Amino acid sequence: MRGERYWEIDVARGTAVVTMIIFHSAFDLNFFGVLPLSVSGGFLRMLAYLTASTFIFIVGVSFTISYARAARRLTRRDLALKYVRRGLSIFGYGLIITAVTWLFLPSTYVVFGILHFIGVAILLAPLFARLKPTDLILASIACILAGYATNAVPGPWPLLWLGIHPESFASLDYVPLLPWFGLVLAGMAFGALYYPEGRRGFALRTAEPAFARPFSLLGRHSLFIYFLHQPLILLLIAVLAPGAVPVFG
Repeated sequence: MRGERYWEIDVARGTAVVTMIIFHSAFDLNFFGVLPLSVSGGFLRMLAYLTASTFIFIVGVSFTISYARAARRLTRRDLALKYVRRGLSIFGYGLIITAVTWLFLPSTYVVFGILHFIGVAILLAPLFARLKPTDLILASIACILAGYATNAVPGPWPLLWLGIHPESFASLDYVPLLPWFGLVLAGMAFGALYYPEGRRGFALRTAEPAFARPFSLLGRHSLFIYFLHQPLILLLIAVLAPGAVPVFG
């Protein structure tokens, strides 16, 4: 049970990996002036939101499964340390993204992007692990509504993580705790309902269908692909359009 994976979750995550690569390819082509694509609205913007929402929802589902399994074999202290280490590790990966983007794109570098968010979300999720699904849904709605309120209020830089930021703030990737933690809580509710005690609670073919295997493979290695895909896209742009430069505004 400890190492068992559910292919349907990996496939959902792998599908999000594909849409992530599509959006980032379009974003980079527009950013470097290769193709005039509208990435701030329309289909591509909706694709970006759908991709982020899928990743974040699955964080909640996966956490519920992982936590239920870990709680059966770990002491309370070791259980807490497991998610502290995991959350800080992913937040650390986010800091690498911050450092790299600050070095190359200081005017729009990533301050609190999706990896920073996921790291903090994993640190917070154990505090909600024992809530019933209905309570998780209520907490999810509260986070989402609070997000709409906080995002409309300008404020100082130290509150960026919460969703409050200066009017002049700009970043290549920004995923504040509010409203996005609401999707983690919704994923946790889904996990509690459909994967109770870390076990699949509904009928589904056990064997992974052949068509799903490529997506499942991507889903199992999503963090590695996240770090690798942007350098590869930029390398292709450099080869195919050597004179491309960032276009701001």
